[in-house]
Amino acid sequence: MRDGHVYPFISEGEPHIDGEPGDLRFIIMQAKHPVFERKADDLYTNVTITLQDALVGFEMDVTHLDGHKVHIQREKVTWPGARIRKKNEGMPNYDNNNIKGTLYITFDVDFPKGEFSEQDKKDLEKLLKQQSSQKVYNGLQGY
Repeated sequence: MRDGHVYPFISEGEPHIDGEPGDLRFIIMQAKHPVFERKADDLYTNVTITLQDALVGFEMDVTHLDGHKVHIQREKVTWPGARIRKKNEGMPNYDNNNIKGTLYITFDVDFPKGEFSEQDKKDLEKLLKQQSSQKVYNGLQGY
């Protein structure tokens, strides 16, 4: 059931004076969860990975609400803010329990703290084979 869903129990409430009993209505209030956020039938979560995992790939399991493991495997570069989706790993649909939403996983990258030596910097430049480059743009409009 979704947040704000009203679940009625017909004629289960207190009777009116000299009348029929009223309806008892429960309003579902969704509690916050420390790992998952629900939007309709979809679930959202974030995973923080190391810079090494982001560059060379990784494999891990996320424990779902019911305890089963959702396997995640990445064999390519994962950039900060990258999002993958796992179909049928969301919440069951209220009208049809055979239909489930999607689990969206957004990745954050934990960059190393501290300083690199000059030799480490040179080794990284040699390994990554990239020239220094900066680009200024309007990121809010998707250019």
